[in-house]
Amino acid sequence: MIPVKKIIATSKAPSAIGPYSQAVAAGDFLYVSGQIPIDPATGNLVEGDIQAQSIQSLKNVKAIVEAAGCSMSDVVKTTVLLKNIADFAPMNEVYATFFTGDCPARAAFAVADLPKGALVEIEAVVYTGNK
Repeated sequence: MIPVKKIIATSKAPSAIGPYSQAVAAGDFLYVSGQIPIDPATGNLVEGDIQAQSIQSLKNVKAIVEAAGCSMSDVVKTTVLLKNIADFAPMNEVYATFFTGDCPARAAFAVADLPKGALVEIEAVVYTGNK
């Protein structure tokens, strides 16, 4: 039987803090679990403002995407969860440095709370094609 899905994991992004995978490849897509701003080297939440936390969350997404043999240009959809919607503009400034040219589709939501008290969580869907 041909495997329907493949688990993607890398030490360059934080380990899952619950019963989920960093990412799952299925068919021509990779589904990257929501990444909060945990430094994979320390296992600790990055301290700082929304921009510092957005940088780390996106670095984590990028590390997982690259572990699957893809690049950020292959990302087709993201979802951004913000503890405070007022942080949208500064998060967006950081986001724009990770996605240039043809940007992925995106949704952004304010939520009541995030794991470990994070200010942001970002998930992604990646088109893997034949990679």
